[in-house]
Amino acid sequence: MNTSQSSVTELVTVVDVQFQDDTLYVYLSDGRGLSLPLDSISWLQWLAVATPEQRAGWSIEPGGYAVYWDQLDDGIEVEHLLGLQSLA
Repeated sequence: MNTSQSSVTELVTVVDVQFQDDTLYVYLSDGRGLSLPLDSISWLQWLAVATPEQRAGWSIEPGGYAVYWDQLDDGIEVEHLLGLQSLA
């Protein structure tokens, strides 16, 4: 059975987000937890330089497809996170 990246993304959603020091943890509806070292991922530099208060201001987009930081005017989509996992 072939399953495309986009159909998998539709099934997997964000359920929680946490920070520990400079690592972002994103927990998904399929039970996976992804850890993202902010200082090692160039496209997350906007989050690496954010204050703890700014980092705490996240919300899960309707449908769970992304995490968004309103105060920072930026976010991360599940599809991009799953793309990182396929490269590991």
